[in-house]
Amino acid sequence: MKSSLEDTLLASIRTIPDYPRPGILFRDITTLLGNARAFRRAIDELVHPYAGQKIDKIAGIEARGFILGGAVAHQLSAGFVPIRKKGKLPYETVRVAYSLEYGLDEMEMHKDGVAPGEKVILVDDLIATGGTAEAAVKLLRQIGADILAACFVIDLPDLGGRAKLEALGVPVRTLIGFEGH
Repeated sequence: MKSSLEDTLLASIRTIPDYPRPGILFRDITTLLGNARAFRRAIDELVHPYAGQKIDKIAGIEARGFILGGAVAHQLSAGFVPIRKKGKLPYETVRVAYSLEYGLDEMEMHKDGVAPGEKVILVDDLIATGGTAEAAVKLLRQIGADILAACFVIDLPDLGGRAKLEALGVPVRTLIGFEGH
């Protein structure tokens, strides 16, 4: 009998209590990435709604978004654009600052990574508070991207990230939700 997508993903995502600090349940997708069947199913499900559409670029957020986004880009015959922490890209960049729980950080991408009007899907492993994804949306819009959706394997709905992106007019696709964080 074929297991459901949810069962497959739940069984392949490791939960690490009290990491990176007490009270946090860290959802580790490295076990999903190491399980060929689960990895393939996750990518297939992320791609499915967009198959046959003209997608120009997949933008992946450092670092797990690079792995997932690269696979999604391959399946959709789209280009891939990395969104990185400040100072990691070698060419001219555009940058945006965003709030973290304990301060500010910055992310950037190459200024020529996306042309104005190109259709882009944002990809990362998990949406929690949405701060990083919101900053990525603002960065992509700053250079004129048409953001079709933001896709994540995991949603932590209690933390409100999905609602934050939807308030910006970005449709959000997630494969599995975990209550609590």
